[in-house]
Amino acid sequence: MERPWPWLNLSVEQAARRLLGCELHRNLDGEVLRVRIVEVEAYSEDDPASHAFIGPTRRNAAMFLGAGHAYVYLSHGLHRCLNVVTGIEGVGSGVLIRAAAPLDGLTTMERLRGRGGFELTNGPGKLGQALALDLTHTGHDLTLPPLRLIEGPPVPDEELVVTTRIGISKAAELPRRFYIASSPWVSRR
Repeated sequence: MERPWPWLNLSVEQAARRLLGCELHRNLDGEVLRVRIVEVEAYSEDDPASHAFIGPTRRNAAMFLGAGHAYVYLSHGLHRCLNVVTGIEGVGSGVLIRAAAPLDGLTTMERLRGRGGFELTNGPGKLGQALALDLTHTGHDLTLPPLRLIEGPPVPDEELVVTTRIGISKAAELPRRFYIASSPWVSRR
């Protein structure tokens, strides 16, 4: 069976850029929570800031499953962060979903987060909490419920900002953060 999103097999930077504007659909207790991806960061196997840099481990094994799988990890032992795995099976690369604009299920997301407004989903841990993600989603095929990636229209070049990543100490100078310029949901300008 041919997988959707052939662009996830391009370079991790190209895949990251193309993920902007796509949607995540999270089925939760009979409701579908929908968000539009507005900010991402790219991480490749040869990137010292990537969890895949040290090769496959029990923790990061999902990063080596191939394009279209989820890799969820705990940041600082607390925040559940979602990556969309990119590239071919056996090569560890992924795109961290840093921020998203809520589309449907706002009341449920606000209840899960305990707050609303732009603080709802404007960071990777906030997004994970708003979508009730946990480590059981690691390795999940994003073509299937309860968490699906839905292709959206490409973001025009004039709407795209490319800059350095946030909160890392290694390879911090690499321009691997991408966001939609006009979105108020971006975590940081």
